[in-house]
Amino acid sequence: MKKYPVAKPYITSEEINAVTRVLRSGMLSLGPVHVEFEKAFAKKMGSKYAVSVSSGTAGLHLAMIAAGVGPGDEVITAPFSFVASGNCVMYVGAKPVFVDIDPLTYNMDPKLIEKKITKKTKAILVVHIFGQSADMAPIMKIAKKHRLKVIEDACESVCATYKKKPVGTFGESAVFAFYPNKQMTTGEGGMLVTDSERVYKIAKSLANQGRGDDMQWLDHKYLGYNYRMDEMSAALGLAQLHKIDFLIGERRRIAALYDAELGSHPDLVLTPQVAPGNRHTYFVYVIQIANKKIPRDEVIRALKEKGIQTKPYLPSMHLFDFYKKQFGYRKGDYPVSESVSDSSLALPIFVGLTKRDIGYIAGTLRAVLQSYAK
Repeated sequence: MKKYPVAKPYITSEEINAVTRVLRSGMLSLGPVHVEFEKAFAKKMGSKYAVSVSSGTAGLHLAMIAAGVGPGDEVITAPFSFVASGNCVMYVGAKPVFVDIDPLTYNMDPKLIEKKITKKTKAILVVHIFGQSADMAPIMKIAKKHRLKVIEDACESVCATYKKKPVGTFGESAVFAFYPNKQMTTGEGGMLVTDSERVYKIAKSLANQGRGDDMQWLDHKYLGYNYRMDEMSAALGLAQLHKIDFLIGERRRIAALYDAELGSHPDLVLTPQVAPGNRHTYFVYVIQIANKKIPRDEVIRALKEKGIQTKPYLPSMHLFDFYKKQFGYRKGDYPVSESVSDSSLALPIFVGLTKRDIGYIAGTLRAVLQSYAK
């Protein structure tokens, strides 16, 4: 029986050779390759500056510091996200204040933002979920009206666009991530992008233990962090960036095949919806089980028995124990997010899946769901 993992990186001889060249050079950190990667990535994303970091989480932490978010501040964000987007707010002593999501795109619902703004609100952390941009026009209008910083968590949405404008080019800064299940990978790693020279210099220094470009090796200006990206990861990232259009094209092709197989069965499956004007780059292909009475976790187990790995995507962050204990969040606070969390799962999506593979995965999913109707 063929096995289908939920994700798999696309690695060729180009990536292997690029990493091997770095290993043979003997310069494994703070060399020229991460600088080349930063410049190439900034150009591709449409930003002036980029800072390579050890993870998307690290980048989000630096973005919070650069935005001046600190103890006593509040940052508005979405509960339907990977935990790092909430945790980065807590790292600087601030409070994440959640707003519920749009039931179709799973992104932050702009209509709910203003009622959550207080005198303590410092910023809006926009999460572009699963490869699709949030609705940026009303969000930016609200931010301007209330003089709030905007930071984009674009960790899942490299090369996604909103009305032809790339995500990551709206706010003061944005962060992308390159974990092996992403559209492109560096193994572990991330990138902060910005058009602000001030933000760039702060992030660049803090990522390297607070050392400035003009300072000696063991001289430090700020309390910084070891958030550097190593040269091997940067070499891998450069090779992946060279083929990013192909990688995303393949994910979009696979998503279209899933849409064709599953879109005509709304009684069984709710397929991803793309907002008008958006370009979706499909970090994951997440469906919802239409019948909320069908136990999602049992469906996951049934698919696993057929060689198909799937995963719940995503839990609602406010229901994690430490969020409930620290901030008093409880079930029912964000009903749309909670409903999506309880019924959604990610199907396999990676370069190499064929039309036949998608037919098998989708057909097996339909059969499993139909079995509950008998």
